[in-house]
Amino acid sequence: MSDLLQRLRGRGWRMTAQRRVVAEVLDGDHVHLTADEVLAQATARLPEISRATVYNTLGELVTLGEVIEVATDGRAKRYDPNAHHPHQHLVCSGCGAIRDVHPTGDPLSALPPAERFGFTVSAAEVTYRGLCPDCGPAA
Repeated sequence: MSDLLQRLRGRGWRMTAQRRVVAEVLDGDHVHLTADEVLAQATARLPEISRATVYNTLGELVTLGEVIEVATDGRAKRYDPNAHHPHQHLVCSGCGAIRDVHPTGDPLSALPPAERFGFTVSAAEVTYRGLCPDCGPAA
């Protein structure tokens, strides 16, 4: 059983066939699918699943804090099931591919006190950008 499915069962989330399929599609490392990609994969497993059900389920998972909604540069939002594992993202500026990365050091400590403007900073999101091997100069 996937980490996401285990977390959802632990929360007592009602596991319908449709919800289960969406959670199964989101299972894995470095998963950052768009809603349409989730829909396509879910439909392949459960042909009667509707677009509305997939979109509503994704919204519920985000609201529950079990999936992170990742938006990059005006591209379609992507859904990341690694909500409980601290990480940052590496995004290809060419094709939009996203990978989870785990840099060393604390990004909160990188912001000098003078740049906090009195804020009590509790979290930092860092996005690294570049070209993946498929989009890079050697491609």
